[in-house]
Amino acid sequence: MDKVIIFDTTLRDGEQAAGGSLNLKEKLEIARQLDKLGVDVIEAGFPISSPGDFEAVSLIAKEIRRPIICGLARAKPEDVDRAWEAVKGAAHPRIHVFVSSSDIHLMHGMKKSRDEVLQMAHDMVARAKGYTEDIEFSPMDASRTEPAYLYQILEAAIDAGATTVNIPDTVGYSIPDEFGRLIEGIFQNVPNIGRAVVSVHCHNDLGLAVANSLEAIKRGARQVECTINGIGERAGNASLEEIVMTLKTRSDLFNVKTDIETRQIYKTSRLVSELTGFSVQPNKAIVGANAFRHESGIHQDGVIKMPITFEIIDPKTVGIPASSLVLGKLSGRHALRERLAELGYSLNDEDFNRVFRAFKELADKKKEVTDRDIESLVAEEQRTVSEVYHLDRIQVSCGDRGIPTASVVLIGPDGQAYADAALGTGPVDAAFKAIDKIVKVPNTLTEFSIKSITEGIDAIGEVLVRIESDDIVYTGRGADTDIIVASAKAYMNALNRLLTAKRETSK
Repeated sequence: MDKVIIFDTTLRDGEQAAGGSLNLKEKLEIARQLDKLGVDVIEAGFPISSPGDFEAVSLIAKEIRRPIICGLARAKPEDVDRAWEAVKGAAHPRIHVFVSSSDIHLMHGMKKSRDEVLQMAHDMVARAKGYTEDIEFSPMDASRTEPAYLYQILEAAIDAGATTVNIPDTVGYSIPDEFGRLIEGIFQNVPNIGRAVVSVHCHNDLGLAVANSLEAIKRGARQVECTINGIGERAGNASLEEIVMTLKTRSDLFNVKTDIETRQIYKTSRLVSELTGFSVQPNKAIVGANAFRHESGIHQDGVIKMPITFEIIDPKTVGIPASSLVLGKLSGRHALRERLAELGYSLNDEDFNRVFRAFKELADKKKEVTDRDIESLVAEEQRTVSEVYHLDRIQVSCGDRGIPTASVVLIGPDGQAYADAALGTGPVDAAFKAIDKIVKVPNTLTEFSIKSITEGIDAIGEVLVRIESDDIVYTGRGADTDIIVASAKAYMNALNRLLTAKRETSK
């Protein structure tokens, strides 16, 4: 079987999704998990875009040693130089140079001629080649580029040293057969195409990113650029988990393989969702909450008798445990550690002790603790590790005849307790105002949403908030069986991200 190279751009294109910014620690955590997942290439960021992005790419390049670490660069000398500075510490560095190629972009965006852009592509690929052997080139908006010119610019890039040429459907314009013909045309009309790997990068504006990527593989592409959960600009990118599991499930049709450790898919999906604040819709293929749930009686009967009747994928293949071990207040440390291991979590003793204490507190409130509850506990404990202010306690008073009031106690960065109270239009509003009186960081609440982690009256509620400060959006999440407490935790999580970012900027 031929191998398809999995190029993950969650940390670059995925992070460009509106409201999806990640801090340095979060990017490194995702990169470590992508390494466990087995991706071949991690596009760690766009180094020249900001000092923070440069630092993140540099850190990932130095720490994550197995996969190729890639930095993105426009076809500009300063971009290429900056990208190399960021990735040069990698065991396997790559520079990814891109420039627009469609007449629409050349005329309205770049205001340059085809000849000028052709020269830029050649010169900047050659400049990058002076730093490292592994060079990728992308003609942006390739799917709307006149084919003859596309062939010409690809030939020039390969002559200059590109070892991978990536064909982006930048605005998600193509349909599968059309995109497949484009890939075939490249193989037939670019004389030196045999010296480069053909890659594709498809966007999901028409919901066809995965379909277009798979069609490209059928026509000979051997690298696919994708993201976890399909996150990214606008409607997102091709979903890594959908591409990988399609190639695995239908190996009879595609006759290709990947090196992805599929049992890490579910954990990776949950981690990216948790850190970016983008929930996975229940009906999402492979990793959605309903992907392996059966409501119809006919379906349930079939799955009980023989799972393959209505499940084409074994849930355990993507890391979703099929066992139904129930934990409760009498469960001990060993039982919890075993369940965490089954769910894909390997915690050090300190982290495990924190999760175990939280588990015991939850078990006193709930009769049964589910897998989703445990995942929520782990995520909640991880959110508290790097706090500037810690929510110590909160008390609210509300009702249809009273004035909603909240009092809070926060532990500040100096270890001291700070208390204040406020009135509001409701208990959450009052709680947020009380917190604001202590933290004193101007911001605007732009999003507030609540969902239940599991079913039942005693379910854990998870709250997501987004706040904006100086035109930057910060996401916070919090979970608790008390929805007001969960709301306060989420708000504190967002504020702590804001405060951490301001501290790093002022250094």
